[in-house]
Amino acid sequence: MEDLIEEFISYLSVERGSSALTVRAYEHDLRVYQQFLSGDGEGCLDEPLRSFDQVTRETAVAFENYLLTVKKYAASSMQRSLATLKSFHSFLVREGFCDRNPTETIPMPRKPQRLPDVLSIQQVCDLIESVNGRDPLTGRDRAMLEVLYGCGLRVSELCGLDCDRVDLDEGFVLVMGKGGKERVVPISGEAARALGRYLKEGRAQLIKPYSQPTNAVFLNARGGRLSRQSVFKLVQRCGMEIGVKDLHPHTLRHSCATHMLEGGADLRVIQDMLGHSDISTTQIYTHVQRSHIKEEYIHAHPRAKG
Repeated sequence: MEDLIEEFISYLSVERGSSALTVRAYEHDLRVYQQFLSGDGEGCLDEPLRSFDQVTRETAVAFENYLLTVKKYAASSMQRSLATLKSFHSFLVREGFCDRNPTETIPMPRKPQRLPDVLSIQQVCDLIESVNGRDPLTGRDRAMLEVLYGCGLRVSELCGLDCDRVDLDEGFVLVMGKGGKERVVPISGEAARALGRYLKEGRAQLIKPYSQPTNAVFLNARGGRLSRQSVFKLVQRCGMEIGVKDLHPHTLRHSCATHMLEGGADLRVIQDMLGHSDISTTQIYTHVQRSHIKEEYIHAHPRAKG
């Protein structure tokens, strides 16, 4: 079993070119699955299995129930885990390691639609204005917030941004998105000005004589590439400044898309800008907009309350 899991992980990394985060998520799900099949722990199989060929549909359904009742997985985690199992067993059959796929006829659990958290335009302005100062770290932090909101970047895309991928004269940044897919994202206005100031004045002051040379746009205080955790902490800290608890960087991405849609941007344009492979992912922002319209209606219409 161990060898086949390693074989699948290698396939994800090498042949499919999946990101490190995706590979880790798949591996985690398969380790939980392996533990269940080996009977090692509360709620696991009473009689351990020695081979994935011994897994039946009933075994896979029992694993689903284990995740729900013992592991207390949420619907989204259940869906991800079953998707991992389906992909894994499909791989085993395709590569000739197993004769059948026991998960083939198991339906995917329905994931409840959850509308993304969105800040108002005023809240975004207050958030960015809360970072004010002339030292290089403050300039960097201001530029990061402007770029997260102004370009709708993911945290990984922000941290992975390199200097030779930024062209402020032409007004774009070249971003490495999910699955190693590159896309061109426009940058203008406040985001371009804040990033330009940081690159011209602040970044050079963060480079240390002892630090390893890097082409990263956003540097930490030691002159190295900034980590995702640092961005999370910054956004959370700034959120507290404006009274928003546990603010997530992705909220700025959601806010960017929502405000663009409200401003009249075409859904396809937003899809390209955010790097969504499927338009259905982008369409969630139309639901956010409808929700906002309904709230405004209830608040403003004299006979809508109650």
